Amino acid sequence: LDRVSSIAAKYIGRPISQLPPVQPVHLSSLDFRLASFDGYGVGAGPSLDLDLLPGSSSSMPNLPFQPVVISDMDKSLMSDIAANAMEELLRLLQTNEPLWIKSTNDGKDVLNLESYERIFPKPNNTHFKSPNIRVEASRDSGVVIMNGLALVDMFMDSNKWVELFPTIVSIAKTIEVISPGMLGTHSGSLQLMYEELQVLSPLVPTREFYTLRYCQQIEQGLWAIVNVSYDLPQFASQCRSHRLPSGCLIQDMPNGYSKVTWLEHVEIEDKTPIHRLYRDLVHSGSAFGAERWLTTLQRMCERFACLMVSSTSTRDLGGVIPSPEGKRSMMKLAQRMVNSFCTSVGTSNSHRSTTLSGSNEVGVRVTVHKSSDPGQPNGIVLSAATTFWLPVSPQNVFNFFKDERTRPQWDVLSNGNAVQEVAHIANGSHPGNCISVLRAFNTSHNNMLILQESCIDSSGSLVVYCPVDLPAINVAMSGEDPSYIPLLPSGFTITPDGHLEQGDGASTSSSTGHGRSSGGSLITVAFQILVSSLPSAKLNLDSVTTVNNLIGTTVQQIKAALNCPSS
Repeated sequence: LDRVSSIAAKYIGRPISQLPPVQPVHLSSLDFRLASFDGYGVGAGPSLDLDLLPGSSSSMPNLPFQPVVISDMDKSLMSDIAANAMEELLRLLQTNEPLWIKSTNDGKDVLNLESYERIFPKPNNTHFKSPNIRVEASRDSGVVIMNGLALVDMFMDSNKWVELFPTIVSIAKTIEVISPGMLGTHSGSLQLMYEELQVLSPLVPTREFYTLRYCQQIEQGLWAIVNVSYDLPQFASQCRSHRLPSGCLIQDMPNGYSKVTWLEHVEIEDKTPIHRLYRDLVHSGSAFGAERWLTTLQRMCERFACLMVSSTSTRDLGGVIPSPEGKRSMMKLAQRMVNSFCTSVGTSNSHRSTTLSGSNEVGVRVTVHKSSDPGQPNGIVLSAATTFWLPVSPQNVFNFFKDERTRPQWDVLSNGNAVQEVAHIANGSHPGNCISVLRAFNTSHNNMLILQESCIDSSGSLVVYCPVDLPAINVAMSGEDPSYIPLLPSGFTITPDGHLEQGDGASTSSSTGHGRSSGGSLITVAFQILVSSLPSAKLNLDSVTTVNNLIGTTVQQIKAALNCPSS
């Protein structure tokens, strides 16, 4: 009783004088250990046995979100915590000064931590007893091409949540539905969830959260959804990230769009220092901040809108895609390709990895998994990724990768030959948001095409591509189900480097200054290779060396083409 009372006081901000009669808390016997994958060397022998994980890397790993038995007392406590978190969220979203002040650099909202702590006093100032605690807070708002109820429906479904944010959410799972809410509106719905958030680079560790997600319809056409960390005793040792009341306010607009105001507010304990390449981006709050969530949401909702448009693209060269069904099938195939790429690049705890020395100071991170899913080739798949910095603006780097005229300068699939776009599907208002089918001339693989999707917003960009044989492309273009077409994508992520001039910037962090970006780019290059069609085979070290050299050569070619120093 004392333990539960103290937990409640910590979250609600006041002691609980009366509680229901104490019932035994029945929790299933769970193994919450997450493996550490450091220390696997590669120099001792001709093969590299990484104890290959069963199943595909896109399948749900054995992580600590198995069902638990939650007592009525726990549910009552969760409801109180969620209600108080919703109250705090609404005040933070709807109040400006003194809680929020405008940045003198870019006019964005910055949380005044002193005002926050005065208005929302917490019995414990931090959930972690460590000097390495940082607070990140950011707020942003914008118009989204989707109605409010559709957004709410996607936000309250963990599977749709992952589909909506594949570049940010690596894993999401509903552990328990505490309250289903009202049918049709989700108002009153309360869920206990697990999610893992990522930056698409092997250098940035993921962030894990066990959260309560609570939806409330404030009035007709206005919803609020709050996320707040909830630490069951089994979960406490796993997470070094704590989400203070965060979430969004969704307001229907007369034209069928929505105005969304987004808030991210977290406490982070850095167990190890952030790599210097990402230190400014992460410490400023931009890597996981509200602007990244909102711009990704806007871009993905544009993509969904394009998916529903019945007409085919005006740049479908030569009528290659014959019908709206063919266009939708191609878009679904490309989305699956992007999702697979994001899974392969991230540092999820579901991946077993080792880091090799490479052509730059970062090295190459290698992961291996057994693939058996219908949408991937059967066998052992090797994924390798590295990140490097260039003194070139993210827009110029994106244009370089997207332009088929410069593709032979870096793409091994084209073998240095010219590449032609034979089909084009726009999937957003920005011309860089599109799907392309490319053909390389004068190659020995005349039956092979390249499927590519590129996407860009203010938080960064992606160029993802995959070789697909002609019969498979024809299946998708004819409008048939593309789910069983095997894909093994590779590609690039490009983000602003976050290097900052003096100033106060766009978001709040308790450990760093803020300002304008200096214009450089952080580029992650990632390849996936089928190294064996035999699921029981071990990974030969030659395969690791090959992919290591492939990445190193690609990085050097990119630097040469963009007139950057090779060191």
